[in-house]
Amino acid sequence: MAEGKPWFPMFVDLSEKHILFVGGGAIAARRARVILPFAGRVTVVAPALAEALRPLAEAGEIAWRPRAYRPEDLDGADIALACTDDPALNAAVHAACAARGIPCNVCSDHGLCDFYFPGIVRRGETVVGVNAGGSDHRRARRLRERIEAMLDATPDNERDPGR
Repeated sequence: MAEGKPWFPMFVDLSEKHILFVGGGAIAARRARVILPFAGRVTVVAPALAEALRPLAEAGEIAWRPRAYRPEDLDGADIALACTDDPALNAAVHAACAARGIPCNVCSDHGLCDFYFPGIVRRGETVVGVNAGGSDHRRARRLRERIEAMLDATPDNERDPGR
């Protein structure tokens, strides 16, 4: 990130996009569950899957390639998330994405992120994204939780005035 320049929050339509996860551990599971309702297609490339991802793969909600990452896994991907516990592999995924013009998020290194993965609060058509610049995840989580509580305390007729 350029020194002193905040990142612009932007909402995008992912309904026709292919999201590739490299790594199938706890962080990938958490992020895949969050992005799945928004994405057109989610693929996870990993030799093993976290227990939380197994039902999604078995139900066909995500595609699982049960093997190590290969650069050609990026073919057709619109966005990638490198979520392994291997910093060198995560950096290689980011470099391959950069060469192909694919936005990439590296879960373990905010300096290698083309975008940050926000905390999401979703109530019907209302979606709120929370981010703390990739450096203070606890702060972002606390704010997300406060927003959830605020929305949950708001009467239904005030949430969606169009109803």
